[in-house]
Amino acid sequence: RSSISISSNIAEGFGRSNATFINYLRIARGSLYELDTQVTISKELFDYIHNDLFLNISNELNEIGKMLNSLISKLNVKN
Repeated sequence: RSSISISSNIAEGFGRSNATFINYLRIARGSLYELDTQVTISKELFDYIHNDLFLNISNELNEIGKMLNSLISKLNVKN
């Protein structure tokens, strides 16, 4: 659910004002943190995810987080 929320919030905020879009991007970032937590719990508590896959997912989530942070920063400069 949180993985879908990331892209959904980006899409929903895209057609709105910069300030509103930034808010939706922050919500998407919160969903990203939620997904990261769920992946970590899946690995650490239940061992559902093999370590290599866990590392790949974690790296991807970090990259997406960097992209969201960069976009938020650039939009904040325009306001």
